[in-house]
Amino acid sequence: MDMLDHINELEERREKVKLGGGEARIDAQHNRGKMTARERIDLLVDEETFVELNPFIEHRGLDYGSAEAPGEGVVTGYGKVEGRLIFVFAQDFTVFGGALGEMHAQKIAKVMDLAAENGAPIIGLNDSGGARIQEGVLSLDGYGHIFYRNAIYSGVVPQISVIMGPCAGGAVYSPAITDFVFMVEKTSQMFITGPKVIESVTGAKINSENLGGAKVHSSVSGNAHFTAASEEQVLKDVRKLIAFLPQNHSEKTPIKKPKQSKPLDERIEELIDIVPVDGTKVYDVRHVIEKIVDDEDFLEVQPKFAKNIVCGFARIEGETVGIVANNPKMMAGGLDIDSSDKCSRFIRFCDCYNIPLITFEDVSGFIPGVQQEHGGIIRHGAKILYAYSEATVPKITVILRKAFGGAYVALNSKAIGADVVYAWPNAEIAVMGPEGAANIIFAKEIKESDNPEATRAAKIADYRERFANPYVAARNGMVDDVIDPRDTRKSLAQALDMLRNKKKELPKKKHGNIPL
Repeated sequence: MDMLDHINELEERREKVKLGGGEARIDAQHNRGKMTARERIDLLVDEETFVELNPFIEHRGLDYGSAEAPGEGVVTGYGKVEGRLIFVFAQDFTVFGGALGEMHAQKIAKVMDLAAENGAPIIGLNDSGGARIQEGVLSLDGYGHIFYRNAIYSGVVPQISVIMGPCAGGAVYSPAITDFVFMVEKTSQMFITGPKVIESVTGAKINSENLGGAKVHSSVSGNAHFTAASEEQVLKDVRKLIAFLPQNHSEKTPIKKPKQSKPLDERIEELIDIVPVDGTKVYDVRHVIEKIVDDEDFLEVQPKFAKNIVCGFARIEGETVGIVANNPKMMAGGLDIDSSDKCSRFIRFCDCYNIPLITFEDVSGFIPGVQQEHGGIIRHGAKILYAYSEATVPKITVILRKAFGGAYVALNSKAIGADVVYAWPNAEIAVMGPEGAANIIFAKEIKESDNPEATRAAKIADYRERFANPYVAARNGMVDDVIDPRDTRKSLAQALDMLRNKKKELPKKKHGNIPL
């Protein structure tokens, strides 16, 4: 054989790997409304930037006459998103249903190591039936190597999982450890045990979609952060998320100039009308956020889960910020178990990757009730306190309206480390709402009064004037400034600029013990 013969053999082998499970299985994948692993990668990365790694790895079972697995059922490599390096693996459902075996796992582990060592995000496109049963315990060991890296590289480089098919058993634990999980509606599912196993063990009948589809995980379990109706849209959304993030824990996010630059001195008149002064009236805090951030561009995280708290990414003067905001439109903006978990994890992600935190506060307190107490609201609520206290990134709070009780303390108060706290002039900051406080403090006077209702109203007004206003907190240093709502964007931009070089180190330790 001369060199050209060797080259021809190389090309033949490469083409065989690119075909994966073959034309028939590729057609079957397309008929399910799904793309192949390589088609997905091409949509994710910038055009012609993908470089494949380890294309010729295959399982050891070939020595014993087992079926071939071109590429070992997973495509790995690196490319660029908006010109920045990312590493990626995409499971190939046309080869053994994307099932994970020893060498399949080795390919994923290798590309994860490269991502961590080179300080770039790792994105997993998951489409797998779980462990490759034929390989027995070697498959389980392979999963273990991936789980270990998910955990060890957490907070080192952003890790993103995209669920693009039925993922069961071990195939769902890895995504659960990563920072963000995307799902495709109607064609992707996640569950530990499938419908058939559940029926055989418990007798309960349920289909795959109702058990672990995108709707369930985005609104009920909270396991998914983003969903979209098509694979194309999901991958487009992944690109948008990456654009908000830094490459790794030691970098800051890239500055991206707004498309429509507004002078900071330009007041935002609409903010006066969006938030009603009457604390009993509802509004959607997203409208406040959109008016303040660059280009009204806000990428909300887990928008369908725990809707009483809003979390997401935006930019102010080109700088990425993480936003946490109570939403009075849902449950009066109060905090419950799910919202505590949602915002705590988001806060910790932002702190991992040097993303400043802005909190828009309008909270009546933690949600009362037997179900919440028995479900562990104390433990879950404590996560918010822990997350804010531990975060060393710039932390700014704007009290829009209500800030009552322990929820006021938990939501980035000065006492737990806020760098700057602003309040709007209508803000009420107190141990509890004026109505509740007056009913307790002046219960005897109200009861013995000739006109209890008039007395109650007078006491409520008196309490509001004396205690439930921003100037009492400002007088005691718990609020740095009371600002005109129309100047909120300017105030935030100034504070972010001042805090740009903030450096704060926590006491030396191995790690803390968050109340999980």
